[in-house]
Amino acid sequence: MANSKSDGNGEQLVLLLKTLHSKASKVMEGGGPKKTDEQHQKGKLTARERITYLLDKKSPSIEVGLFAGDGMYAEQGGCPSGGVVVVIGFVAGRQCVVVANDATVKAGAWFPITAKKNLRAQEIAMENRLPIVYLVDSAGVFLPMQDEIFPDKEHFGRQFRNNAQMSAMGIIQIAAIMGSCVAGGAYLPIMSDEAMIVDKTGSIFLAGSYLVKAAIGEEIDNETLGGATTHCEISGVTDNKFPNDQACLDYIRDLFAKFGQPTLAGFNRVDAKSPAKKIKDVYAALPSDRTKPYDMQEIIDGLIDGSEFQEYKSSYGKTLICGTARIEGWSIGIVANQRKVVKTKKGEMQMGGVIYSDAADKAARFIMNCNQRKIPLLFLQDVSGFMVGSKAEHGGIIKDGAKMVNAMANSTVPKFTIIVGNSYGAGNYAMCGKAYDPRLIYAWPTAQIAVMSGAAAAKTLLQIRISALKAQGKQITKEEEEKLLSEITDRYNDQLSPYYAAARLWVDGIIDPAETRSIIAMGIEAANHGQVEKFNVGVIQT
Repeated sequence: MANSKSDGNGEQLVLLLKTLHSKASKVMEGGGPKKTDEQHQKGKLTARERITYLLDKKSPSIEVGLFAGDGMYAEQGGCPSGGVVVVIGFVAGRQCVVVANDATVKAGAWFPITAKKNLRAQEIAMENRLPIVYLVDSAGVFLPMQDEIFPDKEHFGRQFRNNAQMSAMGIIQIAAIMGSCVAGGAYLPIMSDEAMIVDKTGSIFLAGSYLVKAAIGEEIDNETLGGATTHCEISGVTDNKFPNDQACLDYIRDLFAKFGQPTLAGFNRVDAKSPAKKIKDVYAALPSDRTKPYDMQEIIDGLIDGSEFQEYKSSYGKTLICGTARIEGWSIGIVANQRKVVKTKKGEMQMGGVIYSDAADKAARFIMNCNQRKIPLLFLQDVSGFMVGSKAEHGGIIKDGAKMVNAMANSTVPKFTIIVGNSYGAGNYAMCGKAYDPRLIYAWPTAQIAVMSGAAAAKTLLQIRISALKAQGKQITKEEEEKLLSEITDRYNDQLSPYYAAARLWVDGIIDPAETRSIIAMGIEAANHGQVEKFNVGVIQT
């Protein structure tokens, strides 16, 4: 194992966390202090203020998609946090999802990433059967990008389809119109179980006063057209009006206090214990040089209750660690990439972070056992991929890898994924990447996500570029080749960043390792509101 004390990784991770906290603070400002002041001058709370007011004080909560849109839409002035805030928290003791449009960001207009984030919020509510609250304050689709938001299956319209299906599933949906709510977006609150509106600041209509005049020549102001009095006393579109944001949010809290109890899945939980290892030991366990080996068991011990781990097949398939433990009292099955070099009983040396046939076979069996026993699964990723070469191919690596992917993909117990380090290629898939429906997926600041490592990809892309130039009859000097390699490497490394992934919602966020336990615990508590379907692995090669 690498000497973590001498390689200075603890200090490096502290610097990464400092960057994380700085970026997070900036994103949380939304459209900035000036836009926040404008909200306050209208008598309105900001999106984050509304959520803070609504949620139970001193109760746990986690944010989903904080860095959505990070570094994107520069020509349009950016879209911090995708222009919408999504939090899983508690209202009157009931766990729920809260979605709040951020009117300080382009008046809450929908960018493509906004639609993706809203759909992610609904997905979480649907998978976990959690109530969802929509705090609506949006100018509608961002028109200059309407072709990327409006017509496709996973675009703007999908949320209304989800509205309808969630209602049929018995999932509680509560909406509050606290600002603009126009055009197609007007259907979201009205397709909810109950829709409130704030007087004088909330309005809802399919077309605003300017469009009405242009379309049919009628002159009317927005308040008369679609304000609180109109819709609570004339049209009956909304159910109740309130003098301000606080009164409206108080009403929602009172609604939640009267909900009946949900039917629980029954995942096992006992009193929680703190890990025997301290979080600083987890920081120190990760080498600053990501190519160096380390013992993933040290990471696991810093995350689980009492650092007590019951390992499965500890002497077999050792490049994957499998076993059961508890996190904040919840029973959980863990599948983790071992990053140190291991030696098999036959004397073969196996590289850490690589999935071999024996490890894939073990993991498949362990995943099936967890489904049999109704134990949620946690995947800790630091994976370079599956083993390659003639020996691996002759040994059936594709067959064994497919078996693991099959068991993981068909798993019906809730799955959670934390990307600790590398997340490359098919290894990302086998270890429950985003495509395999983890209930929550978060990355540490040390994560990298791509088809392959930066060095390998850059050299491959360079050869493709050189071949293309030669095909055009052009020659390239050694100096030009080195410059080109540097440009390709820099561009590819930007795409490896966890912030690049978080901006596109490939992960739900980037977290301090110290937050991992609380996020997994909140995730299992949410999943406990749903039911576990019968597990069927289908046809697998043996």
